[in-house]
Amino acid sequence: MSAKQPKKQLILNILDILKKYTDEDHRLSQKEIVDILKTEYNMSADRKSVRRNILDLIELGYEIEYSEAIRMVPNKATGELEESYIWSDFYLVRDFSDSELRLLIDSLLFSKHIPYSQCKELVEKLEGLSSRYFEAKVKYIRTMPDNSLTNRQLFFTIDVLDEAISRGRQVAFSYNRYGTDKKLHQEKNADGKVKEYIVNPYQIAATNGRYYLIANYDKYDNVSHFRLDRITDIKMLQTPVKSTKQVKGLEHGLYLPKHMAEHVYMFSGESIPVTFKAKKYIVGDVLDWFGKDVEFSDETEDEITVRVTVNEKAMRRWGLQYALHTKIISPQSLAEQIKDDLNSAIENYNAT
Repeated sequence: MSAKQPKKQLILNILDILKKYTDEDHRLSQKEIVDILKTEYNMSADRKSVRRNILDLIELGYEIEYSEAIRMVPNKATGELEESYIWSDFYLVRDFSDSELRLLIDSLLFSKHIPYSQCKELVEKLEGLSSRYFEAKVKYIRTMPDNSLTNRQLFFTIDVLDEAISRGRQVAFSYNRYGTDKKLHQEKNADGKVKEYIVNPYQIAATNGRYYLIANYDKYDNVSHFRLDRITDIKMLQTPVKSTKQVKGLEHGLYLPKHMAEHVYMFSGESIPVTFKAKKYIVGDVLDWFGKDVEFSDETEDEITVRVTVNEKAMRRWGLQYALHTKIISPQSLAEQIKDDLNSAIENYNAT
């Protein structure tokens, strides 16, 4: 048995008990807290001490709920019955509800860019924000398969980019591609030396389960997108970032919702107005991809005309993905590109 803990440790142990064993659906009485102190912390305390320390925790800013009841007890001196207030049903109010933690954990599980070991560690930290009863609900997470291709420098990259963006500084890094050996390989110049990217970082965004950096490659004047899990050996420079006024597409600043709606696959390049016919049963998909700024017109029983402003390369890929349900009307050049792509796909399947 461990040595008895000092009395000043009592308040910390009581807080630890409330964190581990209580939530809105699981509450403890003073007696139960006393019993846990004895069995798990080797600490003796009476109910008055428990109540006094809980009051101190409340005064320190911890949100602790409890119920209060009145009972009649005899006065030790006179024997007359007097009112006595009994506190019970203590629980610690959480910063996050279990449903909110569930949502955060699911977001981690569905991500494609966080290494398995780091994902598991983050999940365990999120579990620690609730009681032990929530932890029991998510035990299956510990059996997650480690089958993703990951870059171990991801969190370091995010830290450097956060600081660079907040301080308005350029960054330099290597950019990588996966080879058939399933490993990242740094891009190289014609002379065989590792290519260094110097970019002006403006925003980190998450889409399609990936993190992207919205930036300007300093050699050019347009917007570029870099996947964070492809970045290695990043460092912040002392050079100030280029003003967005000098970057095509960001002359009026970066409005993230609009930018993401126009760059559904995070391709770089100009956005153009596109009109297409769509089956009405995919209206939800259209809104998911392009947001609520889409314009609908010429509705029939089965189809509707849609007008969006979107990156042309992204729309070409989207048009192929939804070719069974949509038809590009304008620009005609985009419609022809998609038609050629479909013909090439047919030839590919017809090839012996």
